[in-house]
Formats: sequence, structure tokens, C-alpha cells
Amino acid sequence: MANKKTYEEAVEELSLMLMYLTRTQDSNEFCRYRELSWKGHGFGLLDKLGQEELIYQPRSRRGYDKYLYLTEAGRSKAKALLEEYGLSDQDLSERFLFRDIRPEEAGQAAEIEKVCFPPHEACTEEMIWERIAKVPELFLVAENKASGQIAGFVTGISTDEGFFRDEFFSDASLHDPKGRNVMILGLNVRPEYRRQGLGKELMFQYLRREWDRDRKMVTLTCLDSKVKMYARMGFQDRGLSGSAWGGEQWHEMSYVLNI
Repeated sequence: MANKKTYEEAVEELSLMLMYLTRTQDSNEFCRYRELSWKGHGFGLLDKLGQEELIYQPRSRRGYDKYLYLTEAGRSKAKALLEEYGLSDQDLSERFLFRDIRPEEAGQAAEIEKVCFPPHEACTEEMIWERIAKVPELFLVAENKASGQIAGFVTGISTDEGFFRDEFFSDASLHDPKGRNVMILGLNVRPEYRRQGLGKELMFQYLRREWDRDRKMVTLTCLDSKVKMYARMGFQDRGLSGSAWGGEQWHEMSYVLNI
């Protein structure tokens, strides 16, 4: 590397990478999207990483717990450091780059929407373009690093409303940047990338990001055939939705992020 690291910088960077590489999925049924790391580092270092908002240390009356979470900023920095040091990441992160959408990718996103949903359920190309123009921060895409192609994406809008309504699909002006809740408008994965765990990883990364933004709840609607899939991701079935999008009957499912 061009610039030699100081001892303190090296310890901080190597520790952050170790926390990232040794993370495991939280067994808490309400926080399955989060990945925890066990503490084995100096208190001074942990305090510094906490002050830099790279980690979050849960605390109880007895003091700090024995594990920690990486924030979205911490995960991003750890992944960048792994690349800088030439170290391997986990399989999906090796193959895909998870990032915000770019304005010029609206056409590609609209194409994926048409592939993933039948005509009566898919959002129109105009809806996708409007949403990317007004709410790009609530898109998360998985880019195939080898080809540069978008393999899948999650999209939504934020609001203070607690229940799903069809207008969220068609009217991007309903987006409230400070909204406490997120309404997911689609989890889309191209057919050739399915059954590889990509949809689950996209959703988990999306939930982690919105938890980091202090959102309270994430809600989506799905057909009866998808209820079990989202339940495995930790979503709770709230019963039949008031949504009649595409002339279908939908279940409304929610995930509580922060109380």
C-alpha cells in the first residue's frame, strides 16, 4: 500500500475487518437481519469505533453486553478495507456489490420489474422512473461485479402511516424523507440469480440500513404463496391487506425495527 499505517490505525482497521468477517446472524427472532460480533478487543478501541459510529454496543443495567453490531457505515468501511488489503469476503459479497441505485439505471430497474411481476401486478416504467428520481435513497441494488448488471433490487418509500395502501405504488410524492416507517414496493431478483440466497441478502441488508436510519417498522404486501418466505425473514403476518393492487388479494406483513 502507498501509505504506511500507524500502529493505532492498523489495529483499528484490522479489528474492524475481524468484527466483520466473524459476524454471525442474530438468533433473536425479532432481529434476524442483524449480524453480531463477539467482543474481544480493547475497551479504548471499542469506544473509539463507537464514537465514529462504526459499531453499536448494546447496553443493559449491568453495563455493555458481550456482543456488538456493526453499523451500516462500519460494514461499508470494513468491506472497503478488505478490498484494500486484498482479503476475501463472504461469497455473496464477493460476487455482488450492494449499493444505492443510479439515475441512469432506471430503465434497467423497469425491465427487471416486468420480468419479476405479471403485467397486472408490475409497476409501470413511469412509476419506476418517478420513484428513482424522487426516492433514490430507498432503492438498494445488487450489482453483479463481473458484468455490472443489476441482479436484483429492493425499493420502497418512507411514511408515518402504519398501513399499506395502493397509492404508495403510483404516487412517489407520498414519500416523507423523515417518515418513521418504510413501505416496501418490491423485492425483485432476475430469474437467473434466484435460489442463491440473493433475495434474502438484499432484504436483510435493506433492513439493516433502515434500522441504522432509526426507522420503526418495515411493511410489505405479498400473495399467500410468499407468506412463508417472508416469515422466514422475520416478517409477521398481519392478515389480509386493504390493498387490491392488480386485482389480487394480499397479505400485509411487517417487521419491527426499533421500538
